[in-house]
Amino acid sequence: MSEKSSSSGSDEDVDPESGQPVEFGGVLSKWTNYIHGWQDRWVVLKNNTLSYYKSEDEREYGCRGSLCLSKAVITPHEFDECRFDISVNDSVWYLRAEDPEHRLQWIESIEVHKAESGYGSETSLRRHGSMLSLTSAASALSSTSTSSFKKGHRLREKLAEMETFRDILCRQVDTLQKYFDSCADAVSKDEFQRDKVEEDEDEFPATTRPDGEHNHNNNGSKEKLFAPASPKGMNGIDFKGEAITFKATTAGILSTLSHCIELMVKREDSWQKRLDKEGPNSLINEDEFFDAVEAALDRQDKIEEQCHSEKVRIHRLAQVPTGDAFSTIGTHRFASKVEEMVQNHMTYSLQDVGGDANWQLVIEEGEMKVYRREVEENGIVLDPLKATHAVKGVTGHEVCHYFWDTDFRMDWETTIENYNVVETLSDNAIIVYQTHKRVWPASQRDVLYLSAIRKLLATNENDPDTWLVCNFSVDHDGAPPTNRCVRAKINVAMICQTLVSPPEGDKEISRDNILCKITYVANVNPGGWAPASVLRAVAKREYPKFLKRFTSYVQEKTSGKTILF
Repeated sequence: MSEKSSSSGSDEDVDPESGQPVEFGGVLSKWTNYIHGWQDRWVVLKNNTLSYYKSEDEREYGCRGSLCLSKAVITPHEFDECRFDISVNDSVWYLRAEDPEHRLQWIESIEVHKAESGYGSETSLRRHGSMLSLTSAASALSSTSTSSFKKGHRLREKLAEMETFRDILCRQVDTLQKYFDSCADAVSKDEFQRDKVEEDEDEFPATTRPDGEHNHNNNGSKEKLFAPASPKGMNGIDFKGEAITFKATTAGILSTLSHCIELMVKREDSWQKRLDKEGPNSLINEDEFFDAVEAALDRQDKIEEQCHSEKVRIHRLAQVPTGDAFSTIGTHRFASKVEEMVQNHMTYSLQDVGGDANWQLVIEEGEMKVYRREVEENGIVLDPLKATHAVKGVTGHEVCHYFWDTDFRMDWETTIENYNVVETLSDNAIIVYQTHKRVWPASQRDVLYLSAIRKLLATNENDPDTWLVCNFSVDHDGAPPTNRCVRAKINVAMICQTLVSPPEGDKEISRDNILCKITYVANVNPGGWAPASVLRAVAKREYPKFLKRFTSYVQEKTSGKTILF
């Protein structure tokens, strides 16, 4: 699909007066998702940042996404002469220009902005400082920050803005500090020369010095003949101009910070009202309360994003077929618990393994990584496990379908002795009882759990939809504990997202264009004693086998079949 390209920038890539790359904008086709494919978007290249809007007329509502170009990789497509891809870490934008000439123009302009942005240069404050001149900063704050805040952009996006401001401010501070150091050195040198002249004058009171350092004027006073150091000439920095840009940067930080505070105060008031309504008799402890607050804030973020505008809401509803059971919460007696578990997994299970989480990488095989945290309570091993994987040629829906549907359970699961569905709660939730093969010398284990499959719609066209299966232990009169087995407790989630790269030309999407990113987490309480060494050895051996076996099974089952998104 081609585009109707236009540019708001001049034919010159760099402004001859300021030396800055000019703003460059136009219509490019951007790959959105597998439903809508290529869509025309108004794309703007400015301040070392590539941003896009639904249309030029909607710029006042704030951008729909942006990429910092400092570490971006621009890749012209090998076969499509109009297409080029821009990637920053795991984020990739697929873009198409109207013709090869426009593609070249865009690529060259992006490269110029990267080269001329001034980041990393010790004496380049003027360049990256001018990115936030008073005019541009006021414009950005009024049209992007303020407007996007009113439209419900999430708190984490405002924090990302703060990160950008922080980087710019740090560079400005470094360069200004060099300027001040140079001024201090110049003053010290000036005072040293003056002292030296005075000492020489005491020894040689001649009215005229052969070296020309100073003379006595007609009034008998001394005149310095050496010119004072010029601060403006130091490092080629215009102090007044840099002070203005520094002021603009700090103004941007303060404005964005005020938005963050306003949003947090608003939510704090909301939670205080809820707490007052529930009363002081709640048994929830402080940690659980703040965990719940954080999870609820994430839910609120998604609600605000979905309500960005009436158009977006209606458009999103139109994408979901009527009666799509996988996107509904349900009305059964466990519905609220299912929703709580789903949101907890979306909040915590997808978090990075770095930081203070103490995850240890125990297995790394190709795209698959398995992490573990060693946790014991009263001698019982409760090690949480987390695995990440990427599988080509299958979708998140397909992976979750085969993981959830009990009709296929025995095809890929080798640790189960038998199972049965105790109760069907809804089209996307069931209660399952299953017994596991005994692992010597421990007793045999059984599990009674609710299994739910859900589809969570993305709130941003840059993000994929998420498919999730969560299995967590429950109690049911139809399967009480027995003396034959020890009842284990589980909390397991299979979380999948489908990444679709655009096909070449007008070809249809094939399985070669699909990649499924999987996050699998498992928290198991064996319910009784078992040797720690045995449990950990089995887990370390079986989890990688299970993931490879299961994903290979899904690839085999879906090969040659219509793609199930």
